Amino acid sequence: MTTALTTTAAPATSRPPRGPRGLIWTVLRLHRASMIVWAVVFLGGAAVLLWAYGPGADAAQAEWDRVCAGREACVWGDPIYDFDRVFRAAGSGLNWLPALVAAWAGAALVGREMENGTARLAWTQGITPTRWLAAKLAVPAVLLTVGTTVLALLHRLVSDAHPLPLGRWSWYTDDNLQANGTVAIAAPLLGLATGVLAGLLLRRALPALAVAPVATGALEALATVASRNLVPWETAIGTLKTGYQSPVHILYGDQGALTSTGARDPDPLCVDDAKCLAAHDIVGFYTDYHPASHFWPLHLVETGLLLGAAALATAAAFRLLRRRTP
Repeated sequence: MTTALTTTAAPATSRPPRGPRGLIWTVLRLHRASMIVWAVVFLGGAAVLLWAYGPGADAAQAEWDRVCAGREACVWGDPIYDFDRVFRAAGSGLNWLPALVAAWAGAALVGREMENGTARLAWTQGITPTRWLAAKLAVPAVLLTVGTTVLALLHRLVSDAHPLPLGRWSWYTDDNLQANGTVAIAAPLLGLATGVLAGLLLRRALPALAVAPVATGALEALATVASRNLVPWETAIGTLKTGYQSPVHILYGDQGALTSTGARDPDPLCVDDAKCLAAHDIVGFYTDYHPASHFWPLHLVETGLLLGAAALATAAAFRLLRRRTP
């Protein structure tokens, strides 16, 4: 009697797919278009800054030596204009990034999902609202932090190495000051937190799109003003003969007149009129300023304020979500 033996092939062991899964994968897939845009912006910004550091700076230096010969009052050639446009555009782009992030976070990241019900659908699939919001914040926060850190370092590299002694590229200019340090990294995180809070609060994409950038800009402005006053100002004193006195390449603060008691008054604009100066008891002039040595104290104080505001906005978003969901 022959016993037929049948062999059953063992099921092949399938390897788990590689790559992020769960909520992280969901966020990346849902917002892949935005992630692609950010990748393009990051790579484009890095490319132009590397150009400015290498070929752009070399061409600008050669043009400066050929045309200007060390004189600032000269007619620039195209290489200097090209370097100027690229460098200042990169700084402006980093300065505007927080508002753009806030608009995207408020409208696309949260506001649209609250408006069309996608968020509530996700919450019925075993994903708690808290985990959903944590993933919405964590994934873009990591990508923003990595990207802005690299761009800020490259911008700082170009700023420190540029060859031309022009005041328009000094450390204190609007295009340069924020983009050269930690504020460039912290401000987009504030925009992200503010946008998410606006999206949860308004629950509609277009209102969140309008409100979030304005709120982010207002908080940035408050942090800038506060940091400049929290870091003690230096003061330069001038006499009636010398007028206002101050070093070069500084961030200006308040200016005005000094009375014989040492009090500060608005400048009466008497110029050289001795009777006018005597009538207002003016004996000198003052100028408050931040020198270049205050760059990092200013950045660190403002960065702390921005991150504190971002933390408060994030906490408010989680609290609001818990109150509105079972």
